[in-house]
Amino acid sequence: MTVSDDKAAEIRRLYYAEHWKRGTIAAQLAVHPDVVKRVVGPLGPAPGTPRPPATLLDPYRGFIDATLEQYPTLVATRLFDMLVARGYTGSLRTLRRHVRKVRPRKRKAYLDLETLPGEVGQVDWAHVGEIAVAGGHRPLWLFVMVLAYSRAIFAELVLSLDASSLRRSLLRSAQYFGGNPRAWLFDNAKTVVIERRGALVRYHHDLVDLASALHVELRVCDPGAPNQKGGVERAIRYMKGRFFSARVIRDVEQGNRDLMAFLEDVGRARPHPRLPQQTVGDALEEEKSRLLELPSAMPPLETLTPIKVDSQAFVHLDTNRYSVPTTYAPGTLTMATTDTTVRLLDGDREVASHRRCWGRKQVIEQREHREELLAERRAARSVKGRDRLRAEVPDIDVLLERWLERDFNLGSMVARTLRLLDLYGPRVLRAATADMLDGDLVDIGALAVRCDKYHRDEGGPPPAIAFELAPHVNERDVVPHDLGGYDE
Repeated sequence: MTVSDDKAAEIRRLYYAEHWKRGTIAAQLAVHPDVVKRVVGPLGPAPGTPRPPATLLDPYRGFIDATLEQYPTLVATRLFDMLVARGYTGSLRTLRRHVRKVRPRKRKAYLDLETLPGEVGQVDWAHVGEIAVAGGHRPLWLFVMVLAYSRAIFAELVLSLDASSLRRSLLRSAQYFGGNPRAWLFDNAKTVVIERRGALVRYHHDLVDLASALHVELRVCDPGAPNQKGGVERAIRYMKGRFFSARVIRDVEQGNRDLMAFLEDVGRARPHPRLPQQTVGDALEEEKSRLLELPSAMPPLETLTPIKVDSQAFVHLDTNRYSVPTTYAPGTLTMATTDTTVRLLDGDREVASHRRCWGRKQVIEQREHREELLAERRAARSVKGRDRLRAEVPDIDVLLERWLERDFNLGSMVARTLRLLDLYGPRVLRAATADMLDGDLVDIGALAVRCDKYHRDEGGPPPAIAFELAPHVNERDVVPHDLGGYDE
């Protein structure tokens, strides 16, 4: 195909002056690409790569190279600020493209580490979601320990990452494996390492005490050394993909039961990556004989801490309040906590015990702890009663507001509602309160009728109603008699 001299001149102008690409010229001038190549080729420079056109970044290339050589990980945005201060008027995008090409890359070869049986247990945590609790939500964490030789996994769901939680998980892993490895290998987490300066590490004192009791060495990974605890990271990826995918955890206890069944039935049956014809369970049986024996008296799961009792006979833990007998207010007790229980001790004697609440800003109160206080402070009965109603029936506040708006005696209404709570229980009272709110009702009698209806619908026995006689009324036995004579 031949073209006119005018079109050939236009092709050369677009190519050399405007720097259009050959394909663009062919598309815009409706000529074959070979024609563009033929027209441009003979009149062009000698074969070779033409020097790229000058850019606004060219005067600063030497400064950029020298700076990145000294600070290889410097981010492009900080480098951009430095160039602007030196007169650069180009874009950040242009700088980033250049930095990607010239940034020094320090590559490091890692050794493939293998350990002896019973030598190291690698420890780490992983975030696996959230769980609803009273008063809000809590992050859900997975504690994982992997025996480096057998690849056997112990894992449990926890709601806290503090030192007490780590201590409980380590004790449970020891009981699960039937022994301890000679060393625990951690990342540089704050619950493990209080301070680190190079190779000098100061561990958390609770962890040091536990390691001393179990005769285990404490180790931490070197910063930037991913090969040192790759086993536990692979185990976390394995469980996230195999166990947690498409699974909703609504209850920690049930989640841990399902997780333990998975580790026993599926986790131990997987092939060992390094030992031919063996499963992880087979390797674990071999490794168990090399684990350190557990002491005859294992350290307790409970964490003991002194705790102050406030003037209202409550102790505070994780934004929640737990009641104690009023005789200890104000004062100091010893609190023994696990992830499931909270016990209050006076010396060796237990004075109160509660199920641990993982909610937020909750009041956990035992009724017997309030009786003495209420007897001394009758004016506080309504307030304390409202606290109890709010704990058992969260929607009761709306009903209390309606009573206040209508100038009802709030103390009397609270006392009568507490009586219904004692007779029918919190579940029935919650359902009856919901009916009252839906119907815009306020009468306490209507609330009692609805409680009785729900109670009977569920087939419950008649409530045990105890009547108290006034002090001036003498008790008498009433003898029944025939009432037929009244008709006459």
